[in-house]
Amino acid sequence: MSRRLSVALFAGLCLLFASQRLQAQPDDVEQSVLQSLTDHRDASWQIAQKIWQAAEPGYQETVSSQLLADAAEAAGLKVTREVAGIPTAFTAEFGSGHPVIGILGEYDALPGLSQQAQPERLPRADEHNWGHACGHHLFGTASLSAAIAVADQIRSGKLPGTVRFYGCPAEEGGSGKVFMVQAGLFNDCDAVLHWHPGSRNAAGDRSSLARIAVKFQFEGRTAHAASAPHLGRSALDAVELTAHASELMREHTPDNTRIHHVITSGGEAPNVVPPFAEIYYYIRHPEGRYLKPLYDRLELCARAGALATETQLRIRYEGGIREIMPNSTLTSIVRRRLQTQNDLQWTEAEQQFAARIQQTLDTKDGLEALQTVDDVDNTIGKGSTDVGDISWVVPTTGFTTVCWVPGTPAHSWQAVAAGGMTIGEKGMHLAARTLALTAVDLFRSPAVLKQAAAELQQRLGTEKYESLMLPGQKPPLDYRNPPKAGAPATP
Repeated sequence: MSRRLSVALFAGLCLLFASQRLQAQPDDVEQSVLQSLTDHRDASWQIAQKIWQAAEPGYQETVSSQLLADAAEAAGLKVTREVAGIPTAFTAEFGSGHPVIGILGEYDALPGLSQQAQPERLPRADEHNWGHACGHHLFGTASLSAAIAVADQIRSGKLPGTVRFYGCPAEEGGSGKVFMVQAGLFNDCDAVLHWHPGSRNAAGDRSSLARIAVKFQFEGRTAHAASAPHLGRSALDAVELTAHASELMREHTPDNTRIHHVITSGGEAPNVVPPFAEIYYYIRHPEGRYLKPLYDRLELCARAGALATETQLRIRYEGGIREIMPNSTLTSIVRRRLQTQNDLQWTEAEQQFAARIQQTLDTKDGLEALQTVDDVDNTIGKGSTDVGDISWVVPTTGFTTVCWVPGTPAHSWQAVAAGGMTIGEKGMHLAARTLALTAVDLFRSPAVLKQAAAELQQRLGTEKYESLMLPGQKPPLDYRNPPKAGAPATP
């Protein structure tokens, strides 16, 4: 049985209890959770807006992580900062013993996507270069709000166990969660929940693409490009040869492989032979086991570029992340909760905002997406996430809610704009309710947690979790910094 297919036997009698509960009217605990989220809705939105405004790079989310950690402490959760050797990573928990239910939060931004909360492309007046084009300001805030609401019920003695919020930095290329996994921070978890802003509401057994990230840096020799070109050794030539070789390599890779790059540094002036250049690669595939051999071939492309140009090569292996391991047992619960909680309605002003955004989009999906919840069982997302590594060691599930105008792609200025105003706030609140009520169900359902663990083991089969990091690799805390010349070359 393929692990990518829904495992029907785990959607049987063990979930009857949970299904019945979800179909019933909210009981006292559920009502208290929902009321807590409503009472703190404005305060949560203020935190999200501050994180949106700060828009910080991966591993440098000082303001953003502190806002969330301080809010957790103020709510009575035990906060442990700088976990896994990462200054901006933290955990916040309440309770004791099992079950331990984890809820993930993210808060890093993306470069080159500065944007106001307006339906036209308007970079911020403060010239800040970063923007929350993946909605992580909403992600982190909603998840913490859910954890706090659940903690209140544990405090009152109405739920057993421990709720733990994970403050996860550098999801965008920095693979922060992988280092948190390696530090053992998920070893005692019974289940992990997450969500993501999007342009539709969706839940299901959806996997993702595994990914390796690497930077190839070349050191050459400068010279006057016109009067003495023979004295130079162009680092940019090495980059261009590497890029050409990797383009030829594409034809000879397994199906569904994706290789993409940017040249992050290539010289300053055309009349100067560039002494330093850098090319930054992602390699992706639905199955992580294919990536190391693909990376080895890509590295040969870079070494060939250095050899041909008589330049020195430095390799910055930024790390790798695994594909998501789905869990039908957990997904069936979160899907029902999302369906029952979905009450998204946009005001006339929000609809007008959406109409103006849609004028800038190639895909113009209708607003009926607000009322629906898509079933994405047995699909593979085209992006990558370090949630994948967590899902190999603890049962994990997630979902998306509408936080952007339907048809909006992630990593776009349109996503930044919608996420900075009330459209994003409404999707965030829906996510917080869904997370919190799903967690309540799991705290009350030891049989479901047992079945989720059994399903994970069945999907794994004889395969064991293997990180795509190098042995002993440390978090690349400076991966978002501009590239620098002068470092020693890699043999």
